[in-house]
Amino acid sequence: MPEVLFSHDPSTTMAQQRVAGHNRWHPEIPPAATARSGQEFRVECREWTDGQIGNNDSANDVRDVDLDRCHMLSGPIAVEGAEPGDLLVVDILDLGPIPQQEGPVCGQGWGYSGIFSKVNGGGFLTDYYPEAYKAIWDFHGQETTSRHVPGVRFTGITHPGLMGVAPSAELLASWNGRERDLIATNPTRVPPLALPPLENGTLPGRAVGDAAQRVAADGARTVPPRENGGNHDIKNLTRGARVFYPVHVPGALLSMGDLHFSQGDGEINFCGAIEMGGFIDLRVEVIKNGMDTYGVHRNPVFFPGRVEPRYSEFLSFIGISVDHRDNTNLYMDATEAYRNACLNAIEYLKKWGYTGEQAYLILGTAPIEGRVSGVVDIPNACCSLYLPTEIFEDDIRPGHGNPVKKDRGQVCVTS
Repeated sequence: MPEVLFSHDPSTTMAQQRVAGHNRWHPEIPPAATARSGQEFRVECREWTDGQIGNNDSANDVRDVDLDRCHMLSGPIAVEGAEPGDLLVVDILDLGPIPQQEGPVCGQGWGYSGIFSKVNGGGFLTDYYPEAYKAIWDFHGQETTSRHVPGVRFTGITHPGLMGVAPSAELLASWNGRERDLIATNPTRVPPLALPPLENGTLPGRAVGDAAQRVAADGARTVPPRENGGNHDIKNLTRGARVFYPVHVPGALLSMGDLHFSQGDGEINFCGAIEMGGFIDLRVEVIKNGMDTYGVHRNPVFFPGRVEPRYSEFLSFIGISVDHRDNTNLYMDATEAYRNACLNAIEYLKKWGYTGEQAYLILGTAPIEGRVSGVVDIPNACCSLYLPTEIFEDDIRPGHGNPVKKDRGQVCVTS
């Protein structure tokens, strides 16, 4: 096993770990450990909400989750020799749930997916599903099943939902400025347009004193992806992937967390992946002056991992950029088009007895493929969603008999 550079005790919170991680992006968060270029090492990660979600049959914990504390990140890991202008090469060697453990902590043989309430995070379809829901998923090697979504079994694509490097002071100021400008266009929107820095709930890692206060006052929230990487939620950033991160500060300061057992393209539920605590094994290298050499300045580039389920048949759903609720045509809006593809898939699965919430969670957790299929045919963008039919216990293909609407129960609801 590689050397563990960041350890995690599942029985306690991130703030109480021997070395605490962090939940904001800021250049003044000191490294928790240092790696050599070429070194292989292990990082242990806590589930992203810091253990707020339990293995039970109620969605009250999803409804009441404190998002000010999220995400809990392991690190930062400083890489010797990395300087601004370089590229940090990160190879994902292996990752998975907490090894050889079963218990009450997420990642100990189980994970969860959730639909967050509109007033607390929301999701891609929050106008259609504004309340909080949850499903628990049990791990069987590489496969997973859920007592809350019966009749479905699939192989997951484990990956870190969030991994990135520290921003420079200038880049951080750019983020905060543009996101505050966005919020100002509709400051009372629910859910909000963006999340500004927030002192409440800040975990500054090993920063102390004035530095910790600056992290709390100006540290960027970890919810969106940005130029440093961050919360990409790309399912194919899995074992075998190689990521090239632009370096903005000495040492690069690599952090990671939000591990997922499985997820569909888009993580449409907001907490749509199957969340877990666990481990990730990495190798790091440095390409000197790589940003200018390869023209990689604004965002990372990566080689996808070669490990994924080999499903051979998909039922594909199409969406266009029309809000069908009031027949409003949007111009080349790929977001609306993908939303409609998701809604069309949900309506189809309802014919087999799945509730809308169960179908929504299937699309968030199963390894669906989402594609931007057309962005030139005005006025309608076209997106498509590829749903693997082999994950279902029943044959859901059209033309193989009429749908049989079974009673499949319901996911966890709130009291």
